[in-house]
Amino acid sequence: MTDSKLLSSVRMAHFVAHGSLRLDAVVPPGMNAEGIGVLREGLAAVPYGTPVPEAYPEGSFVRRLLELPLVAGALRSLVGPGPAVDHHAVHIREPHEGQAQPLHGDAIIDVRTDAFDVQLMYYPHDVTLDMGGTLSVPGSHLRRTNESDTGRYQNLRGQSRLVCPAGTVVFLHHGLWHGGRRNDSDTARSMFKIRFNPTVRQRRLWDTSDLADPGVAEELATTFPWYEPATGRLEVYNRVLLWRSLTGDGSFDLDHWVTRVSNRPERRIA
Repeated sequence: MTDSKLLSSVRMAHFVAHGSLRLDAVVPPGMNAEGIGVLREGLAAVPYGTPVPEAYPEGSFVRRLLELPLVAGALRSLVGPGPAVDHHAVHIREPHEGQAQPLHGDAIIDVRTDAFDVQLMYYPHDVTLDMGGTLSVPGSHLRRTNESDTGRYQNLRGQSRLVCPAGTVVFLHHGLWHGGRRNDSDTARSMFKIRFNPTVRQRRLWDTSDLADPGVAEELATTFPWYEPATGRLEVYNRVLLWRSLTGDGSFDLDHWVTRVSNRPERRIA
């Protein structure tokens, strides 16, 4: 959309490092009140690969949600114009259900390193700590696991347990480890999720006017408490590869981590 607000390079680098991007209270109160009712009624399933205009007709609640300038700008920056809907789901946690969702990554059969799907998660009401919002592990999205292999982990250092105001939208890389927590409050917790598949190459889709900003490298160099001293470096290595793909800059590096292992001096025959 012409009035969408594209992400900056620094915010895009934040997504590449963290595996998520959070937009607090971007949905207005009136829409949130409507959204609670829409989610309670439920939404019909959408066939895999359906274009957004066909999945969500003009004027529908979901279409209007996706057309909010900040939401539309982030989505376009991450997956580009004309994404397809992989699937959507409504998750409602009733009060005192007494169970939590195991920590997992969605469809980690997906081993792409130069592209990714994006999951939008929308919270139509305030989420307090005792409501058990979505738990996620920052920086876990490029660690290769098979879906629920991480389900036995209960807590990891540096994990994030979502507490947010009404109308918050979070975008996740499809590989980020996450799980819905137990709702220990007296109020039902609702969340709506859509997974989007890109239909164009994910290269420089955001506002690249600040691509040379030192904050880009600072974001990409971020480490997290759960990273092991040695193998944790693989996360940074893999995000350098992803950033190279996203920007088309095959020379970008952090402390020569990729350069030193991809170096192939020309061999001359005497």
